[in-house]
Amino acid sequence: MSRPTRSAAAWLRMDRRGQYQLVDAHRRPIAPANRFLAAVAVRGLSRATVRSYGFDLVVLYRWLAQRRYALGSLSGRTLLQFIDAQRRDGMQPTTINRRLTTARLVYRFCTGRELDAGRGALTPGPYFRGRGRDRRLGLHLMPRQRQLKLRVKAPRRIVEPLSASEVRHFLRTLRRYRDLAIVHLMLLCGLRSAEVLGVQLSDLLADDQQLRVRGKGNRERVLPLPAVVARSISDYVRWERRAERTGRLFVIQQGPRRGAPMTLAGLRSLFRHRRRDYAVARANPHRFRHTFGADMARAGVRLPVLQRLMGHADESTTLRYIELSIADIADEYRRATEEIQRRYRRRSG
Repeated sequence: MSRPTRSAAAWLRMDRRGQYQLVDAHRRPIAPANRFLAAVAVRGLSRATVRSYGFDLVVLYRWLAQRRYALGSLSGRTLLQFIDAQRRDGMQPTTINRRLTTARLVYRFCTGRELDAGRGALTPGPYFRGRGRDRRLGLHLMPRQRQLKLRVKAPRRIVEPLSASEVRHFLRTLRRYRDLAIVHLMLLCGLRSAEVLGVQLSDLLADDQQLRVRGKGNRERVLPLPAVVARSISDYVRWERRAERTGRLFVIQQGPRRGAPMTLAGLRSLFRHRRRDYAVARANPHRFRHTFGADMARAGVRLPVLQRLMGHADESTTLRYIELSIADIADEYRRATEEIQRRYRRRSG
């Protein structure tokens, strides 16, 4: 494999067939990376996933060009240098770990072998809760691994759900049936942003009071459609949407692109403009989805049911959504201390 020059920066573009491709500074295709992206697309992964792999490859190939490294020269030692460069660029640990995974995958795809740790590499030690069991619940036997993959330690962050007052305040700022229906789908059905934008008119199963959702990896699930959500969608379709030229439920309502499918940028702006209000500064699409998960857990919904509702492939992801917030902890603590004080007052009397 030839060594790249310093000017061989990588860029991601879309060709005439609508497929993502990497090109160098002279607009020449980077063949190994493009074969990898084509293989990812053939597997049936979503366009968003292919695009994410593409941007990770752009970062990797630019770093290889700066260091005058070839893809085949990657090793555990060089990946440590890559991690250091990513940290200096201010990347988050989760982003770095995803790019490390992409680097290992494209290396294996192009060379036919696993990336060698080599001298000067540092890999994490295994950690289990109990011998050979998963570290979250300690219930499932885990296969022994001779060597764990190089990863950056990611801090454990708890996303606090919105309070009832924040939700009420945000809902009062909405002036369109479309926007109300979007927020209802996130708050009361737990939909992701991309899932909301992907809803088709044909996905509304009104007779059965259900909604068909296409989630990550094109996995479909059918959710109950609460009456309040069905009503807000019905009001939007009746009074605002009219007869548009797309089967997508949510469309742009003004401007030269009126009637075209609503974009992710448009959805984000719906929340971004309202977050200028300090009372709802924390409100964003993901936090509404997280609030749905927390509300379901508080209501006693079992973990397998909640996992199905939220469209998670792994139960450990659902566990992160239902971790207790500081408000829940404070409420439980207050109830416990009040009960303890009543007990002591009875005894002293």
